[in-house]
Amino acid sequence: MSEDNLTRRRMLQLTGSAAAIGLAGCAGAPASDGQNQAQAADEPQTETEAAEESHDDSESGHGDEEEGHSDQEDGHGDEGHGHDESVGAPTDTAEVKMVTTDNGYHFEPHVVRVNVGGTVTFHNESGTHSTTAYHPDNDQPQLVPDGAASWDSGILSEEGATFEHTFETEGVYHYYCTPHEALGMIATVIVGEPEAHGQPALENMPSDKPEEVQNKLKELNEMANKALGHEH
Repeated sequence: MSEDNLTRRRMLQLTGSAAAIGLAGCAGAPASDGQNQAQAADEPQTETEAAEESHDDSESGHGDEEEGHSDQEDGHGDEGHGHDESVGAPTDTAEVKMVTTDNGYHFEPHVVRVNVGGTVTFHNESGTHSTTAYHPDNDQPQLVPDGAASWDSGILSEEGATFEHTFETEGVYHYYCTPHEALGMIATVIVGEPEAHGQPALENMPSDKPEEVQNKLKELNEMANKALGHEH
C-alpha cells in the first residue's frame, strides 16, 4: 500500500472518531431550563417541601386575619367616639354630674328625663358650678314650661356637694351653670311626655345670648325633639 493511501486512511479514521465524540457530547449535554422546569413539575414534592409550602400559605392567611381584626378594632373605636346620647323613657329619679375636664365644663348627661313629680340630683364632681334654671326669677329668659317653678343651687365648690330639685310641671327645661354659661355649660331636663309644640324652651331662642350659648341651646333642642319624636 502506498504512503498516500495510508495517510488518507488515517485521516478518515481520525475524522470518524471526532464525529463520534461530537455526537456523544451532544447526547450528554444538560437539558434546557424549560425542560428542567417541566421535569421538576412532574416530580412529586417531598413531605418537607409540602409542609413548608403549607406553612407559608398559613402565615399569609394569618396576616389577613390580623388585618381584619385591626379593622374591627378601628370600627369599635369609631363607636366609642359617637356623640349621640340616648335619652330613654321617663324615670322617677335622675342624676346629673357637674364636671370640669381638660375639654371644658359639662353637665353629664346633657339631657335627662323624669316623670312628673320626679327628682333630679345634681352632683358636683369637680370644679365650681351651679345648676340654675332659665327662668325670669333668675333674671333670665323663660326656657321652662309656663307656670313651672324656678331653681338655683347657688355656687357649689365642694367636691361631692349635691343639689336636688323636684319637677312638678310637665315640659322641657333648659338650665345653665352660672360661672360657665358663656362656655356652653348648659343642659336639659324633660319631664313626662310633653307635646313638643308650644314649649318655650324649644321655640324661644334668646337673641341677646352669645353665639356659643345659642349654638348649645340649638343642640339641646335637637336632642329634646328627637327624644319626643318630633324631628324636623
